[in-house]
Amino acid sequence: MKAYEDVFKTAGAFSWTELLTPDPKAAAEFYGKLFGWKYDVMKMAEGGDYQVVKVGDSGMGGIMATPPGAKGMPPMWGCYVTVADTDATVAQCKSLGGKVIAPPMDIPKVGRFAVLQDPQGAIFNVIAYSMG
Repeated sequence: MKAYEDVFKTAGAFSWTELLTPDPKAAAEFYGKLFGWKYDVMKMAEGGDYQVVKVGDSGMGGIMATPPGAKGMPPMWGCYVTVADTDATVAQCKSLGGKVIAPPMDIPKVGRFAVLQDPQGAIFNVIAYSMG
């Protein structure tokens, strides 16, 4: 699916969506039955499983456990927007009145991401992919 793969290279494109939940196994079962999703399970560097949501042969998103530092956070879906340079985007976000919720971090073999908040309070993720 060439059109989908291009979102990983196109700055400004929504490219990934991710569910953080206290019960990833139950969530994967629910969404699998609801939408027919299949999953590839990957081990995360900090421990735990990351379930890559598959539609056909394409990874479209992921499901993971709520991070330990975010206990009490309600389950939520989050989106990622592709950028050319995560650090530059973080700096620009701050200059436009936005906030940094989580500073730039590397995901081995995937890219560099950050969690930002717009001036109205909406939270979103940005990522510069290093893969392929």
